Amino acid sequence: MTLADVAVGEACTVRRLTGSGQVRRRIMDMGITKGTHVAVRKVAPLGDPVELTVRGYELSIRKDEAARVEVVPA
Repeated sequence: MTLADVAVGEACTVRRLTGSGQVRRRIMDMGITKGTHVAVRKVAPLGDPVELTVRGYELSIRKDEAARVEVVPA
């Protein structure tokens, strides 16, 4: 399951990041790393971006970025 598949109001834990290069580094720089607890707060009306709570702060990421983050239910 990926972060893009998590429903609003649900939480999960990051299992691993897929992809490589700058996109992966950008996701890691935002605080989304292996073992991090992530909660999905909102999804924009057209489905993109997704608002998350990560490490105590709100973060918005695109659906294509969220699809690169593999998660397990919390």
